[in-house]
Amino acid sequence: MTMRTELRCRCGEVRGWVADASPRTVNRVVCYCDDCQAFAHHLGRADLLDPHGGSDIVQLAPASLTFEQGQDRIVGLRLAPKGLFRWHTRCCHTPIGNTVSPAIPFVGIVVQAFERDTQRVDDVFGQPIGAILGQYAIGEVPAASRRMSLSLMLRAIRMVLGWRLRGRAWPNPFFARDTRAPIHPVTVLSPSEREALRRFCGPRPTAQAGEQAAQ
Repeated sequence: MTMRTELRCRCGEVRGWVADASPRTVNRVVCYCDDCQAFAHHLGRADLLDPHGGSDIVQLAPASLTFEQGQDRIVGLRLAPKGLFRWHTRCCHTPIGNTVSPAIPFVGIVVQAFERDTQRVDDVFGQPIGAILGQYAIGEVPAASRRMSLSLMLRAIRMVLGWRLRGRAWPNPFFARDTRAPIHPVTVLSPSEREALRRFCGPRPTAQAGEQAAQ
């Protein structure tokens, strides 16, 4: 069964929804990469990470995502000049989408944006089908996550190509179709700012989340 499911930021100022939401139409994976960890710490949202530093992410087509409230509170961050566009809310620092570029129709959203008392993420998207980049995880994680999973990679490629061929790249809630430019403000971290976040990230962090000031 497919359905329309709501997402919103922690304070509720930014709200949207995903159309045709089901395990069949998305990927759900846990990413342990140090960039995802750094992003969460930069926002002061280490609470979104699991005990091993993982981000539970739902990957979906841009055209399936619509924001209906609080678009003026959406901003972007890049950890490096050519890094992912990591969109979040400036009101409560909730991540609401990772994107590569308009040419690659793909949005990754942390599952916490979908959690509600009346809505269980597992019921909507199914459980995670795998994990990636476990070499950056903190502590012990499944060995399979420490190497690239061919099945996960092929599924992701197949979905992205399918979304592009079926016209699911547009409309895109983060980029203008005519210019391909971001429609929300984007900040790029300096090398020193990015380097300062490494001490919070796996596999061997040297600092705890409570030692930093929220951005």
